Amino acid sequence: AAEGGEEGTALADLLDPRPCPTCGGTRLNPIARNFKVGDYTLPGFLGLRVEEARDALENLSFRKEQAKVLAEPLKEIRNRLGFLSGVGLDYLSLDRPMGTLSRGEARRIRLATQLGNRLTGVLYTLDEPTVGLHPSDADRLLAQLRELRDLGNTLVVVEHDETFIRAADHLVDLGPGAGRLGGRVVAQGPPAAVTASKKSVTARWLRGDASLPLPKERRKGTGRLLWVKGARTHNLKGIDVSFPLGTLTVVTGVSGAGKSSLVLETLLPGLRGERIQGEVLGGEEIRRIRVVDASPIGASPSSNPATFTGVLGDIRALFATTEAARVKGFTPRRFSPNVPGGRCEACSGRGFVKVQMHFLPDVWLKCEVCGGKRFDPETLQVTWRGKNIAEILEMEVSQALPLFAAHPRIHKVLLLLEEVGLGYLQLGQPSYTLSGGEAQRLRLAAELAGPAPEGTLYILDEPTTGLHLEDTARLLGVLHRLVDRGGTVIVIEHHPGVIRSADYVIDLGPEAAGKGGRVVARGTPEEVARCPRSRTGRWLGLPEAARAASGRPSQR
Repeated sequence: AAEGGEEGTALADLLDPRPCPTCGGTRLNPIARNFKVGDYTLPGFLGLRVEEARDALENLSFRKEQAKVLAEPLKEIRNRLGFLSGVGLDYLSLDRPMGTLSRGEARRIRLATQLGNRLTGVLYTLDEPTVGLHPSDADRLLAQLRELRDLGNTLVVVEHDETFIRAADHLVDLGPGAGRLGGRVVAQGPPAAVTASKKSVTARWLRGDASLPLPKERRKGTGRLLWVKGARTHNLKGIDVSFPLGTLTVVTGVSGAGKSSLVLETLLPGLRGERIQGEVLGGEEIRRIRVVDASPIGASPSSNPATFTGVLGDIRALFATTEAARVKGFTPRRFSPNVPGGRCEACSGRGFVKVQMHFLPDVWLKCEVCGGKRFDPETLQVTWRGKNIAEILEMEVSQALPLFAAHPRIHKVLLLLEEVGLGYLQLGQPSYTLSGGEAQRLRLAAELAGPAPEGTLYILDEPTTGLHLEDTARLLGVLHRLVDRGGTVIVIEHHPGVIRSADYVIDLGPEAAGKGGRVVARGTPEEVARCPRSRTGRWLGLPEAARAASGRPSQR
């Protein structure tokens, strides 16, 4: 198939990929693509979804001698298709390009590959395997992991999902806080033993002592609507969807139901004036769009929380007012690590020097001239309240809060960082060292620190990825504050607690791929919970008694 240029090049957006006219995108010559097994050619079979392929194999029939030869290959194919289905990917077509998969889908494909290898005596490490997975599919994934364990393997899983935590054989809870307040084993042992711990923050949530906040009342919004009409992107079935402005709206549905197709590939480009398969109406009410994702904030040490939030400018101004700075004639510019004058020129104020490894990834090493302090010795002689600019940048947010208590602009930003759970970050910590969740919360804090222009639309794609329930509670508080300031927040999310906290829910489905792409339910969380066709609704409205009887843990 003609790709139309490499992804990421400067001309990629100007190119229009089209199937090869000779092979029709199959990448096979005429002989190869005309061989058949049963009624299927190879391109035809690869065009099936996983669930369709499994059904197709069951309906194949062969002569006795053929069946004997094909028995082992067919068994292997059935097993591997079963593993893909088991990790919740039965809606994917077999020829789906890897570049079009979400991060969670790619992870689960790698997991299915390991399941198919049927190895024993292997140590598997999994980092948040539930990313992008609907709660109703979590049990299927858990069953696959247990199968790996029962084969004689050891699985170490980094996970925040309550279902997985309760299902573990052994828990190791780290903390008690983050940054310098963490790094210790708070509790370990069977889930029941960890739940009884009085020191563990995780245990508070397992015991039910803490829960995600619910709004006192659902917002009705401004009364105006943002419409998507006739959306046909990917598996969307020409649907009409309205988003009430001035609310926290959560778009839900099983994996592959069409959530990203609706919000990120139809609504967002439509608002930006790009060509879409559908129509967006009501966009004149939106004056500003912010996509708050988990992508890296910066790729070098030059970017850090202090520069991203803008507080470094105010801190530099304070240093310029000191007597030592006035005597030396230093301006605020002198205390910037990103412009010549006061910075260490050996590392260009980064504190680190990039070493190109040619055939290996580049490595950042601490600057030997300034020792990672970013400034020249003369600049470091200037102090404010006993600390030089390098020492200020090495301080954590929570440490800097009392130092700047008398300076409202700086204190406001630092307090917001503390409130979103980033009090452990150093002001000058290189942005490339931040996790996706940290980068996302840093963006939200920067939004709250700035002016509150009405008509701002915030779009977030699974913001709870990588977040502990404690941090999820803080995130919800930030999202509600953005709405209270006159904004509209649209979130793609699977987390039941976030969905319950929404003002309005749009549930897509009822299933994935070709069986999805329709609006199953819409309205308040209570209204969606009463919809019998909604798989999401079952997780919102299932009473605790029934949940306990079913053996499932409570999804808070």
